[in-house]
Amino acid sequence: MKALIQRVKQAQVDVEGQTVGKIKAGMLALIGIEREDTIEKAQQLLNKICRYRIFNDDDGKMNLSLNDIQGELLLVSQFTLVADTRKGNRPGFSRGAAPEQGKLIFNELVKLANNTELNIQTGKFGADMQVSLVNDGPVTFWLESK
Repeated sequence: MKALIQRVKQAQVDVEGQTVGKIKAGMLALIGIEREDTIEKAQQLLNKICRYRIFNDDDGKMNLSLNDIQGELLLVSQFTLVADTRKGNRPGFSRGAAPEQGKLIFNELVKLANNTELNIQTGKFGADMQVSLVNDGPVTFWLESK
């Protein structure tokens, strides 16, 4: 399971012209789910997302986590994150979870996130989404569960 996280001043997801998820300061996490991923891996990744120290402290150093600042979290499924891009000019998606499995694990990730004290927003799994954001920094990291 992979996440591309971005520290944002704001972010939102629109589907068919309607806003389905919107946050102020916090983190946008694009989530890629692979075939071997499990709910346990989703929990590990969520823990890392919430505890990853990418927010500045009073000295301007990245020492604070999303939990520390009580920031907002926008979770967006993005199957292209698990693409194999090592060969050729076309991405391969054989490592990606089947849509049913991906949806199940993503929904469990959202349930787990909703059990935190953070404001959680999401995109719409499998939809054609338009994601807009103001990246703060810019600060962007690639995370993986073990």
